[in-house]
Amino acid sequence: MGRVVIRAGRSADAEGFVRLVLALAEFEKLAPPSPAGRRRLVEDVFRKKRIRLFVAADGKKLVGYALYFFTYSSFLAKPSLYLEDLFVLKEYRRRGVGFDLFQRCVQEAISRGCGRMEWAVLTWNEKAIRFYERLGAKRLSDWYVYRLDERALRRLPNP
Repeated sequence: MGRVVIRAGRSADAEGFVRLVLALAEFEKLAPPSPAGRRRLVEDVFRKKRIRLFVAADGKKLVGYALYFFTYSSFLAKPSLYLEDLFVLKEYRRRGVGFDLFQRCVQEAISRGCGRMEWAVLTWNEKAIRFYERLGAKRLSDWYVYRLDERALRRLPNP
């Protein structure tokens, strides 16, 4: 294992990035994106630029990534950086790679004038919870996260 470099993702990273997403799905015990979903993900990151990507690279091998996008706080009147995924391959954990990816997102939030940075953590992922809380992150207790999945979206009546 060499020196891991954190950098912006580029289109040549598409295949390695998708492999990391599949590894994250396995880690989180969730269904991975379908082949069509993988194609949309690559398109949204590298062509449409809907979401942004930092990668951790050990030479040519991608070993981690941070996927993020911007939302907006009407009360702060500033953008917020939302960290969708932060993932590092098991063999590269406990080497500071996750911290370096997170720190790169923090720097991005500051440089973009964000008023805050937010993310969600699965309740069973105690290592991640400890990691974030050691960095000074506070778990919100007065908000519930709600979701309408694609099926629920389509069931709602059209106006």
